[in-house]
Amino acid sequence: MTVLENYDAIAKCNKCGFCHVACPIFRSTGHESGVARGRLAMLRGIIEKRIEWNEELEDPLFTCLGCEACTTNCFGAVPTAELVLAARGEYYDKVGKKPAHRLLFEHLLPYPKRLHLAARAAAYGKNSGASKLANALGLLRIFGRDLPKAEGIVDKLPTSSFRGTLKPGTYPGKGEKLKIGYFVGCGIDVIQIEAGKATFAALQERGKSVTVINNCCCGLPPYSYGDIENAKKLAKKNLETFEGLDVDVIVTDCASCAAFLKKYPKVFKDDPYYERAKRCLPKVRDVVEFLYADQPVGATGQAPVGTYHDPHGAAATAQKVSSDKKVIVTYHDPCHAVRGQKIRNEPREILKKIPGVEYKEMAEADWCCGGAGSYALTHYELSQKVLDRKMDNVKKTNADLLVTSCPGCMIQLAFGIKRHGLKTRVVHISEMINYMETKK
Repeated sequence: MTVLENYDAIAKCNKCGFCHVACPIFRSTGHESGVARGRLAMLRGIIEKRIEWNEELEDPLFTCLGCEACTTNCFGAVPTAELVLAARGEYYDKVGKKPAHRLLFEHLLPYPKRLHLAARAAAYGKNSGASKLANALGLLRIFGRDLPKAEGIVDKLPTSSFRGTLKPGTYPGKGEKLKIGYFVGCGIDVIQIEAGKATFAALQERGKSVTVINNCCCGLPPYSYGDIENAKKLAKKNLETFEGLDVDVIVTDCASCAAFLKKYPKVFKDDPYYERAKRCLPKVRDVVEFLYADQPVGATGQAPVGTYHDPHGAAATAQKVSSDKKVIVTYHDPCHAVRGQKIRNEPREILKKIPGVEYKEMAEADWCCGGAGSYALTHYELSQKVLDRKMDNVKKTNADLLVTSCPGCMIQLAFGIKRHGLKTRVVHISEMINYMETKK
């Protein structure tokens, strides 16, 4: 939809300013252009021809995290993130797409093998130090103004992918009836591989069989940039793959993937694929809601030994906690879980039931960490200001483990922990559960 077609929704903003309280970007900058009220005023100005489409609109449109906190705090429930997203699409139509977006959205994300090759090349470049040389020479600037700064967010990258190790196909499980499909998101596939292994093991415990799906990217990255056409292409490929599966449920351990897969019917509104998307929707489950619906985990008397990612989000390591000492655990809500899927209590209930865990709620646990997909690569300074606020809240919990369910959040949070010199470790909730089940 164009900005003009969204006029009625945009006009619902009564300029009350309640969005200011909830917006991580406004709380970091104090600029009116960086909050829902300001963005909606800008969109209204475009419709009323007081503002023209030009490159000066890029920052107000693309500094939005898309976290939807403004809508949660809005009496009129104005869907600002969706309205900004639609405007991004029109911006690219009128001003033009970036070459890096075309490369990623059209030539890599639709093809897992290409993505694996690109990820492997990036890993060798990163791990060998070649990326630092490229940074010094200014070669990384072609991918965005902030990428040279953000290049240090991850120190090392895996040289193999999850599906390079565990090929797509059907594997036997220990359950009796349930046939589970495992949707492997891009972040899990090429970066958070250990989290993927933990999820696969947890699914094997519960399913008669687990099918590692040969899916492509869910489509959220292009969708979040307003590139609906390429988002639909990716979604169509996945829907066609889903229809050929003999599974009862499709589970993913990426909150962002889960939220977008559930949004497929909305993406295909007024499209021939709508009915196909609607048929697949009931099968899709976030790993948190799937595990929450299952039996409680853990074994009485066992001390938790959390598997975590090192401060750079690369390899996972076992951290042993003695049986006479409880491990302090807190939880970060991914935006696509807490607002995108209304998953709030489930992860907390899971963690509280694990023996040896002392759960501490973190202030502003549902505030965005500033990762927001590739946001840290394109708006590095802003993302770090948002992250610093999150780290201040983590410090107050004295947590040993910071648990979440989104690979993008894991990378951002681990970088924040490194910058702030904390001893807290970042762990995917699947890793916590899988470790405890190995101790039964």
